Amino acid sequence: MVDTAPTRPVDTGRDPRFRAGGPASARSTRAAEPPAGFDVDAVASMLLGRWADDRRASRALTLDPALHRIDGLTTAEHRARALEQCRLLVEHGAIQRPFPAAFGGTENHGGNLAAFEELTTADPSLQIKAGVQWGLFGSAVLHLGTTPNHDEFLPGIVDFSVPGCFAMTETGHGSDVQSIATTATYDPTTEEFEIHTPFRGAWKDYIGNAAVHGTAAVVFAQLVTGGVDHGVHAFYVPLRDGTGAFLPGVGGEDDGVKGGLNGVDNGRLHFDHVRVPRTNLLNRYGSVDADGSYSSPIASPGRRFFTMLGTLVQGRVSLDGAAIVAQKLALQIALTYALQRRQFPTGGGDEGVLLDYGRHQRRLIPRLATVFAQSFAHEQLLRTFDDVFSGREDTPERRQELETLAAGYKALSTWSALDTLQEAREACGGAGFLAENRLTALRSDLDVYVTFEGDNTVLLQLVGKRLLTDFAAAAPRDAAATARFVAAQVGTRIADASGLRAIGQTVADRGSVAHAVRDLRDPDTQHALLAERVSTMVSGIGLRIRAAGKDRAAAARIANENQHELIEAARAHTELLQWEAFTAALDDAPDESTRTVLTRLRDLFGLGLVEEHLAWHLVHGRLSMQRGQAVSASIDRLVRRLRPLVPDLVRTFGYEQAHVRAAIASGAEAERQDEARAWFDAERAAGRLPEPEKKPRH
Repeated sequence: MVDTAPTRPVDTGRDPRFRAGGPASARSTRAAEPPAGFDVDAVASMLLGRWADDRRASRALTLDPALHRIDGLTTAEHRARALEQCRLLVEHGAIQRPFPAAFGGTENHGGNLAAFEELTTADPSLQIKAGVQWGLFGSAVLHLGTTPNHDEFLPGIVDFSVPGCFAMTETGHGSDVQSIATTATYDPTTEEFEIHTPFRGAWKDYIGNAAVHGTAAVVFAQLVTGGVDHGVHAFYVPLRDGTGAFLPGVGGEDDGVKGGLNGVDNGRLHFDHVRVPRTNLLNRYGSVDADGSYSSPIASPGRRFFTMLGTLVQGRVSLDGAAIVAQKLALQIALTYALQRRQFPTGGGDEGVLLDYGRHQRRLIPRLATVFAQSFAHEQLLRTFDDVFSGREDTPERRQELETLAAGYKALSTWSALDTLQEAREACGGAGFLAENRLTALRSDLDVYVTFEGDNTVLLQLVGKRLLTDFAAAAPRDAAATARFVAAQVGTRIADASGLRAIGQTVADRGSVAHAVRDLRDPDTQHALLAERVSTMVSGIGLRIRAAGKDRAAAARIANENQHELIEAARAHTELLQWEAFTAALDDAPDESTRTVLTRLRDLFGLGLVEEHLAWHLVHGRLSMQRGQAVSASIDRLVRRLRPLVPDLVRTFGYEQAHVRAAIASGAEAERQDEARAWFDAERAAGRLPEPEKKPRH
């Protein structure tokens, strides 16, 4: 089997925790009885992660009603409110963390993102508008610029006296940044760059702060000097004067009302031969001398481009975290309601709470397990991000790993957020559709996250290409070894087709379904099922491409024909990393009871992935029919065991009512139910209830 996972932060094939019985923490609690409870505070601390103090500080700040979204505002009013909220963040010292000490910061990169993600509880529009200003505009100047750029531009960015834009995306080029058409042509006679959008498709589009508030922008353009195009670089370009009017040569339009995030004034920008000084080039990775000579510390244009874009990866990291926060809010709302709302008579005659019904448990509790997995994976991603941006481990390999992880996690968590928000909305019935309960607004605001900072499908293609690169590096080069390697792969495919892999399982499963259930709870079994799915898909695609030899056109055609499978492999790879992150987190549990609960959540997440792709496992002989049936039985059993712990599991999120702000999660429903039961009890005791037409049998 080919190891397709990166070597950090977890190992999918070489880690001894996944050999000879699996992780000790998971193994030791596999047959334990349902625990009476677990350490809620300890699990809450695990979820808060390394930057717990920064998260707590941000959560304390977002209790301020001045930062909260108000439903029913016009677009103009919402935009104005978000602008003032950004000023409040500056006043409270909430945005300075990542900047150097000279600009009031502490160079706390991981803590900055951890705190920033929590702004989602106040208003996603505030989170995104702040992200545009300090996470994109400010970070571009900080990470793509040099000391002179910092001294000139950062003070106004940090104190928000210069609201700004991050002008990368064009109407005609979204994810394909390398092909943008805006140009920056150097004129040595005036020592200026001329910024120009040559046609309508080159307009900068969907740009936050561009419609109204932005007074400057970091504009990405093809740098041309001496008749040579040196690729995409970033330039600081003033946009508006003190009255809010566009400067000469700058123009734009308002994107208008959107499906969500209407507190952010997205717009379009275009430039008609706009001139900026040579020193407005953010020149960490490329400089132009007064005479027009170009120089760069990175000789390869391709590597230079990807290095520059890699410095801006924090947008994807923060979106991953924000999507997880939104899911926690949604699940806290839906599960709290489900624990209080009563519907339909039970066997005893009383109405049961929604969460006592099996289907309701199945629709929400597995998603609870997923958000735990995503939280632990995100914590590892934040640590990788901080390692790179602090300079402790800033190597090309570590940056590539960070970019791959951020792309995969952002894709899965933002898709999961839409799924969870929709399911939570439906699980709350009509109440979930009311604006006062926040689910519809969160669903609308989070919708665009799946295309923010890169379309999710394109991001998974990036992950898939990394997997193919790793495969190519692992596969042998000499003829004899290649022949043996291919023969082994062919043997695997024959076994898949014939069902030979399932024979041993079938014999074992005939004895006891309970045995199959226990085996599926084994971490080695789960890891093997998840990892072999990745390796099988990646090696299959890799071998098909390798068969093209040096025919690049044929290789491109084969890659395109297998694009869907490659994206599925990338998704499976990222799911595997989330499972591994959850498994690694089990070692931090403070006691056996807590470890047991977290292990059951981990198992629920892992088996949920197997169930989702059960057809693949059956077709490829990874599971027998008997064991395939046991997957769903195992999930049902785990859900039932976790049901009594749901209130405490929700408590580990650590959100107060002022964070959640949903009427149906405030306790009001429990009061209504208590009032109704008290009325019926009193009427029954007084003999005032009418007789039913059909009396129940006793």
